[in-house]
Order: sequence, then C-alpha cells, then structure tokens
Amino acid sequence: MTKLAVVYHSGYGHTAKVADHVAKGAGSVEGVTVDVLKADNLASADEGPWDTLAAADGIIFGAPTYMGSASAGFKQFQDATSKVWMNQGWRDKIAAGFTNSGSLAGDKLNTLQQFAILAGQHGMIWANYGAFPGYNTSKSDYETAWNRAGHMIGLGTQAMTDLPADQSPDKADLETAEDFGKRIAEITVRWVAGKA
Repeated sequence: MTKLAVVYHSGYGHTAKVADHVAKGAGSVEGVTVDVLKADNLASADEGPWDTLAAADGIIFGAPTYMGSASAGFKQFQDATSKVWMNQGWRDKIAAGFTNSGSLAGDKLNTLQQFAILAGQHGMIWANYGAFPGYNTSKSDYETAWNRAGHMIGLGTQAMTDLPADQSPDKADLETAEDFGKRIAEITVRWVAGKA
C-alpha cells in the first residue's frame, strides 16, 4: 500500500475544497491511501498527527496564496517542520504542491516555488504537475479548460473572492485538482515500487 498525505491551510474554505479534490484524485489510484491533514493542527512540532506524515511515502502541500506567498497558517506549519528536518525524516519522500488565489495568476508561482524549496530543504523529490495548458488557443473553452493558467511546477486554482467555497473554485479547476492528485499518486506508486 502506498501512503500519501495532503497537508494544507485554508483561510476561507476554498483551498480546503481543492485539497479534498486533490485527495479524491490521489485516492482513485489503486493501492493508494490518502490522509488529509490541516496545517492548523501541525503548527507545533510537539502537537498533531506528525506520525501520519512520517509514515507517508509522499506529501502534497497546499495553501492559499495571500499577498504573493503561502498563507501564514501554512508558514507556521512549514517552520514547525524544522524538527523533522534536523533528523532528515522526510528525505526521499515524494513532494508536490497546490495553491489557490482570487486571481487567475495571482503570483501563485511564488507559493509553488516556496513549497518546492521546502521539499528541497527536506531532501524530498519534487513531482511537478506537467499537464498541458488547457487555455492557450483561440479554440480553447475557458469554462471547461483544465490547468487554464498553465501552471507546471504544481497546481494552481482560482476562487472568485466574492463567492463562498460551495460555489468556487469552478468545476474545471476541481477536475484539474483531481487530475493533479492522480498524477502525484501514480508517481508515488512508481517511486515506492522502484525502492522495493
């Protein structure tokens, strides 16, 4: 059995919704179990389900992009991982990341790079999304396009700031989130099989 963990922070519920869809996609891969954890419950190295992260073969990080970087709630968790880093507890685990913002671009790349650097600090192996951009020709349909903003290093979704989480992100972004989760799960399964 391959174990994946999704650890995320969500300020208004939109990123939580994306996390659920990432987990749904990852869980659709045969032989994969997924734990979804709130970063708020991991704000201290001495509290929370750190053992779940230790047992995972891969960890997917998620946070909203606020003012050009990951939210403070995620950053608190990120800083708390330094105790794990001291023992190289996540070395050679698969890592990936997703972020959501109110803008289509919204400087989400900076947040995804922040996650990749966190993974690098821990000696993890970064897995990108790598999906073809779904909205880059005159024949593209914005309403149905997956990966419409063309994020490659990780997953970027958009939630309209005037809509609650039960209405946004839209269907195409949530389908993209599921596809992303599936890809990361498949990569992790191959990685685990190759280590055997």
